[in-house]
Amino acid sequence: MAAKPFLTDIETIRRRAREHLRRGAVTEGYGADRDAVIALLNAALATEIVCTLRYRDHHHAASGIHAKSVAAEFLEHAEEEQQHADQLAERITQLGGRPNLSPDGLLGRSHSEYVEGEDIVQMLEEDLVAERIAIDSYREIVQYLGDRDPTTRRLMEAILAKEEEHAEDLSTLLGELGRQGEPAAEPPRRAAR
Repeated sequence: MAAKPFLTDIETIRRRAREHLRRGAVTEGYGADRDAVIALLNAALATEIVCTLRYRDHHHAASGIHAKSVAAEFLEHAEEEQQHADQLAERITQLGGRPNLSPDGLLGRSHSEYVEGEDIVQMLEEDLVAERIAIDSYREIVQYLGDRDPTTRRLMEAILAKEEEHAEDLSTLLGELGRQGEPAAEPPRRAAR
């Protein structure tokens, strides 16, 4: 049995590179189901947008003794979630898809929920729940991609690592608030929607 060559014949690679030029980065060697990957990425995009909005809401609504430092953490997380959304949209475009940024059906496409919380502790808990949902769903996306789409897999692994960091931050904040005896805050006054 002859050993498989390390690299496809260079003439074959050159010929394939000239075929289907409009596909951009998606070459014949792409091993994943592109439509399925784009659908997964659009769901992750919706998740990141919902998380961005929830963190921004929590940033503005946080009140209580420790509100300033926790609100700053919420804002930092919101900005990082927005970066993730932008990275996902860029990858969807590279794969020849269109990022679904429509607000119609956003919550239905998102893995996480949009729950405001009545006080700073509930906000932290809801954000931690959302991060844990993202961690599990993104880990499954990474496993699904395997070696068929290493570029998307690496992107999702990087986002997954940041979501795990967010979860640890939130867990630590919840633990610190509990030890410091954060009093129950009055529910933030919200305008009618």
